[in-house]
Amino acid sequence: MKIVFLGPPGAGKGTQAEKIVARLGIPQISTGEILRRAIREKTQTGLEAQSYIEKGALVPDDVVVRIVRERLAEEDCRGGYLLDGFPRTLPQAEALATFEKIDAVVTLMVPQELLIHRLSGRRVCAACGYTTHVDRGEEKCPKCAQNLTQRKDDAPESVKNRLVVYEEQTKPLVDYYAGQGLLKNVDGAGELEDVTKAILAALGCN
Repeated sequence: MKIVFLGPPGAGKGTQAEKIVARLGIPQISTGEILRRAIREKTQTGLEAQSYIEKGALVPDDVVVRIVRERLAEEDCRGGYLLDGFPRTLPQAEALATFEKIDAVVTLMVPQELLIHRLSGRRVCAACGYTTHVDRGEEKCPKCAQNLTQRKDDAPESVKNRLVVYEEQTKPLVDYYAGQGLLKNVDGAGELEDVTKAILAALGCN
């Protein structure tokens, strides 16, 4: 099954994606991850992407699309995959449609107030990458005892801006896939396991 995951920052896409790919036995394709891999392996497209990143510019859609296309052509994607973080824009979705036939697009629906709470309360350990939330009451990293800090883009005002950008970029995508009958809206505000079950049910896999 070829799946696209959509959802605003804080919706739990990454966590749910890990559970879904484990259940379905397909790879999770993260745009950031394959971009970093292409740069690390010094592929032609990776070097092109790196030239934009080093200048502090966004990697153009056509370069991102090429990197995704190269990754989806690999052997482990033949039985399906889950795209996390791509497409982000309508032009990317239209480009994807020229070389792949997507089976389902899952959108995690979470109220804005909850998204802001989840993200602005997130704390990370700079030493080992451990992530937690202020609701858990952890003052030090339980793995390495270092201080927990808030990422700059998790500050309340930054979160609100990220959500505005997401809405502007993604609303056309939602309409695009809804028009094709591919969109599966899932309530992402519940308990982790309940959301996983709802996603599998929407995909017809439970």
